[in-house]
Amino acid sequence: MKQKLSKKTDKFNKKGVSPVIATVLLIAMVIIIGLIIFFWFRGLTKEAITKFGGVNVELVCEDVQFQAAYSPTVGTVSISNLGNVPIYDLRLKISGAGRHKTVELREIDATWPALGLRPGKSFLSQDLSSTIGEAQEILIIPVLLGSSSSGEQTYVCDERFGYEIY
Repeated sequence: MKQKLSKKTDKFNKKGVSPVIATVLLIAMVIIIGLIIFFWFRGLTKEAITKFGGVNVELVCEDVQFQAAYSPTVGTVSISNLGNVPIYDLRLKISGAGRHKTVELREIDATWPALGLRPGKSFLSQDLSSTIGEAQEILIIPVLLGSSSSGEQTYVCDERFGYEIY
């Protein structure tokens, strides 16, 4: 009878994880959870892009003034920078025939100035009729070049700062 009783007590007398290993595991789990939360919050915040010595580039978008026109017979887009903010690139949102596409002018026209469209300057594109096609509406959105802690970065302004061509 004693043997049976001792087998039962041996089953319950087994030791679990040692306190040292449990402490190390607990600290490792806390560090991992902390890193996950850190990288999650880091992904939520955007890196600030500035222009003109510290002004947030989002605020500079309000100062961009340009005029654009599309000539469907020739297939060219003419753009004039009327403001005092250089426009690095332009994003064309082309809508028509139940679909839309977005292209960067710098990618589809090799004649776009390397430094962008400076204040007071104008630009006449090459024939873009193959890209624009039978568009019913073209929204031209300015892209600005700003500085951040990691170097120069582009910033696409909001669509409300775009110029709409029908």
